[in-house]
Amino acid sequence: MTIREYLKNHILIFDGAFGTYYSAKYNEKSQVCEIANLTHPERVKDVHKEYIQAGAKAVRLNTFGAYPEFLSDENSLNEEERQNLQRTVVSAAVKAAQDAVLESGEEVFVFADLGPAPGDTDEQVRDNYIQLADFFLDAGLTCFVFETLAQETGVLEACAHIREVCPDAFISVSFGVMPDGYSREGRYYKNLCKCVHESGLADIVGLNCVSSAKHQELLLERLHLKDYSHLSSMPNAAYPVVRGFRTFYDGSAKYFAEQMASIAQKGVRILGGCCGTTPEYISAVCAAVSEIAVKEVSFALLSDETGACVSVFSEEEEAEKNLHLTNRLRLKLESGKKVIAVELDPPKNADVTKFMEGAVRLRNAGVDTLTIADCPIARARMDSTLLACKVKRELDFDVIPHMTCRDRNINATKGLLLGGQAEGIRNVLIITGDPIPSAERDEVKAVYRFNSRKMIGYVNSLNEELFTEEPLMVYGALNVNARNFAVELERAKGKIAEGCKGFLTQPALTNQAIENLRLAKETLGKEIFILGGIIPVVSEKNALFMNAEINGIEVPENMIEAYRGADREQGEELAVRFTTEIAEKIAPFVDGFYLMTPFNRIRLMERIVEKIKEF
Repeated sequence: MTIREYLKNHILIFDGAFGTYYSAKYNEKSQVCEIANLTHPERVKDVHKEYIQAGAKAVRLNTFGAYPEFLSDENSLNEEERQNLQRTVVSAAVKAAQDAVLESGEEVFVFADLGPAPGDTDEQVRDNYIQLADFFLDAGLTCFVFETLAQETGVLEACAHIREVCPDAFISVSFGVMPDGYSREGRYYKNLCKCVHESGLADIVGLNCVSSAKHQELLLERLHLKDYSHLSSMPNAAYPVVRGFRTFYDGSAKYFAEQMASIAQKGVRILGGCCGTTPEYISAVCAAVSEIAVKEVSFALLSDETGACVSVFSEEEEAEKNLHLTNRLRLKLESGKKVIAVELDPPKNADVTKFMEGAVRLRNAGVDTLTIADCPIARARMDSTLLACKVKRELDFDVIPHMTCRDRNINATKGLLLGGQAEGIRNVLIITGDPIPSAERDEVKAVYRFNSRKMIGYVNSLNEELFTEEPLMVYGALNVNARNFAVELERAKGKIAEGCKGFLTQPALTNQAIENLRLAKETLGKEIFILGGIIPVVSEKNALFMNAEINGIEVPENMIEAYRGADREQGEELAVRFTTEIAEKIAPFVDGFYLMTPFNRIRLMERIVEKIKEF
């Protein structure tokens, strides 16, 4: 009987977590359990047999982390030796599982198990998946499970490759997400599942690991795609607790089985377990679902009390309904009027008096929005989002806080965005952030869970799920001084694909930067808003410093020459003149101006704003 035939009339029960069970049973670290295929093949076979005896009809090979980077010290073996080690580990894993099935006398499906592939680029991740898949295909396997994924990078290409080699292959793709539905890469589970489903390359899409059974049930219930034929759920036994240097999952097999039965009753046909689930758990699940009839159902949209279908953005008009209730900045941009944004650096201490005084003066001068840097040059300052909330609340002044990828993990990022949403923040600039200086790295650790493109996608997924009525407008950075501006434009397109609606550019002080700004508007399209960056140069010393010390800023030699010998008053006159001239040049192809305040000189900015209002 093929697996597709089996699923017509049965719920398919997978095994539990090989790694955590093997580690507990033999008191060995689960991180190296793939090597046990070579060192202790009998142990591996026995673990498979225990899950089969518990009632599992599908077992996953002990190959979750069978990538060369994980199997050996990358410096100890050359590339050929590493591939040979990987091939040998896979062959031993296949033999152990097939021997276990043979000795059990049961009809059991053996799945190649591919955990998240390593790689610094999307191409490396893809190639690692395909290389491992090829070893499985060479061994004659036709069932594959990609599991505990945080994103779809490389997976769909690997699925396409498997189907090209083996058209009848049965493929499952499963994502690991937290109870709120977000993966460690900030990807929302509905978008991940939809991406795989619409590709048509996988037979099953589902969830595994990270969350418990109850939370996975709640997440699966909220899927609003109508036509899933097969969904899978393989939760953790419970949430992990750490005792000493070991991680434990103190769950109840009985409770776990009850939750899995509830999931099965809703139509999920593929069940199993992840971290902490032992043969006892799988036995309990088998007993709990034994009387449940297989339903020819799929998840439908959630319904309200009247039974009417409740969709999220089911119609384009609904998506736009009440979209910009309080985002005055977005309304002005969409009306075709030019906006003026001015950047202020947050205080280095807890005294906000001068900052707030400056904000009031800029608002009264006619500035549309204040932008606040997030710990510029990686030095700790007052938090940009908290300060933005204060400005918005006390001054009713629209604000664009900068948010870097450097200092926060996914939970901290989400918490800050939720707080900002509650305080009326409707715009955010997502940037990678300046690196921490080398001398401080041993003491200050960067987080960098996201790059700017991924964080933009994360914020956009929050818009779709949580901020539906008043979404955040997400801006990105655009370096018009990049040496290879074609590459910079490709990066911008990637950000747009993730949900970026506009860009704040690096200062355009040279003719080439101005030309790049024009090209950006022409290339990215009218629907993408661009605020052209300008920084007033106030002295020769200031110009030389920016050229030498500030990444992404280039001051032309003729401008530097103009400041030689100028005193402060003369320097500011030149700053007004040059800034106004640049604003006039870029006005035809920008949607607004993004001015950066030098040395907290608010009076200078008031003078410049008064001039450029005319454009």
